[in-house]
Amino acid sequence: MRKSKGKPISSDEAMALTKAVVRAADRLEISLATLAAIIGLSKATVSRMRRGSYVLKPGRGKAFELAELFLRLYEALDAMVLSDERAASAWLMADNSTLQSRPIDLIQRAKGLADVLGYLRARRS
Repeated sequence: MRKSKGKPISSDEAMALTKAVVRAADRLEISLATLAAIIGLSKATVSRMRRGSYVLKPGRGKAFELAELFLRLYEALDAMVLSDERAASAWLMADNSTLQSRPIDLIQRAKGLADVLGYLRARRS
């Protein structure tokens, strides 16, 4: 879902990203309000995303970039727990001594999202 250098994102790719973000949040049992905080949008906008009446687009603030990071986090977490959605959700909600917080709390800020993604990537290597 990453754009190539110089190549704009198509509307189909933007729609695919939007749907993937909603699906990932659903699978991780993340509420609309929490997803809104993660990607920097209002709860109402995230609700429209779920209904298919709002599509994330590059150039509309940071939401598109945060959504891409959230998907990368979901993919890394999914790989770590071997596609066990309950384990992934539980990991997000549990205190993490290395991160010194619950990952779900951290990822609601851009720096925390990047930090948790970095942690998951480091665990895979």
